[in-house]
Amino acid sequence: MTTECLSDLCQINLDSTQEQALAAAAKALGHPARIRLLKILSQGQCLGSDLVSSLGLAQSTISEHLRILREAGFIKAEVQHPRTCFSINPDAMKQFKELLGYLG
Repeated sequence: MTTECLSDLCQINLDSTQEQALAAAAKALGHPARIRLLKILSQGQCLGSDLVSSLGLAQSTISEHLRILREAGFIKAEVQHPRTCFSINPDAMKQFKELLGYLG
């Protein structure tokens, strides 16, 4: 590794709150199924049952991935009993993009 590469890291201007937010967001996005879920949801709102059929994963697995994305703020869930409708949280996506902007 060159010192040039390391010096680039010194140029990142994140405070500790931003570092924590970026780390939490990266952790939430750290699984391919979650990325696929966000891609699907970026096309519009979707029912949980539709997501299960789209991804071909078990309902419990999808639910866990959705929980992680929801807790990270990337998606919103609106209960329309007996179903839940999921959608992208545009404010969270904007914040994540801004944090990524600090990196390069």
